[in-house]
Amino acid sequence: MTKQKTLVFLGAHPDDESFGVGATLAQYAASGVKVYYVCATGGEAGTVDPEYMQGYATIEELRSAELKCAAEALGLADVVYLGFRDSGMSGSESNTHPDSLAVAPLDEVAERIVKTIRELKPDVLLTHDAGGGYGHPDHIATHNATVKAFYAAGDPAQYPEAGPVFQPHKLYFAVRPRGITKMMVRLMPLFGQDPHRFGRNKDIDLTRMTAVEYPVHAIIRLSKQATEMRNKAAACHASQGGGRFRRGTFRILQIIEKLRGPRDYFMLAYPPLTRRRQEKDLFEGVD
Repeated sequence: MTKQKTLVFLGAHPDDESFGVGATLAQYAASGVKVYYVCATGGEAGTVDPEYMQGYATIEELRSAELKCAAEALGLADVVYLGFRDSGMSGSESNTHPDSLAVAPLDEVAERIVKTIRELKPDVLLTHDAGGGYGHPDHIATHNATVKAFYAAGDPAQYPEAGPVFQPHKLYFAVRPRGITKMMVRLMPLFGQDPHRFGRNKDIDLTRMTAVEYPVHAIIRLSKQATEMRNKAAACHASQGGGRFRRGTFRILQIIEKLRGPRDYFMLAYPPLTRRRQEKDLFEGVD
């Protein structure tokens, strides 16, 4: 019998699965791939309007419910939490909380990811780029720990308590071409948004994303069904602006998607690149 293909996305917060690579996750799930989201934190940091807290005792409980809604919209097989605390943006008090991901030892985070890899046995692993997109400490920490865990998961000498070894075939980083990012930054003021002060708390500087050019090794062309599933999943994260400030962002993305077609972009970290042409399938070369 042929083994069912498995894809795992390692992200930092509840909503990274939707606002980032959501359409790709949905497209693979719809095609029969078993897709999981491994979420590093509970998303506790930050503020939430009181209207969204009705029926929830904590922000973490609310964010968990929103992620459950989004996972169903994307067709995910399951969501796995690593159990760390949201570190907040750089310079916030949450950065120094003893349970936050930003201060957790790399080995501790990597070991939890290794355990998850050995349990889920993914063929393909996805995570944030080295700069954490817009520089979020949790995105960077997740990237670093995932890279370490990817290479350790198949080594019996590393983290023996994490279960029988398993080595995924491929590791990708989700990236956005600098040209597209520059276009977004230029268009945002036309929609009443300041790219230097983006997000619910106005603490994200999207212009930082234009400073680095990551190579693009795989381009996934997205179906209308996949983009609609992503939009439904994003709307589940209402407390994070899924139904408000991101509407302008989605309009900008729709403009870009009409010009280029809906696509997600990935950098191949492993195995070493042996060809110049860009891949059209993240499972290319996986038996």
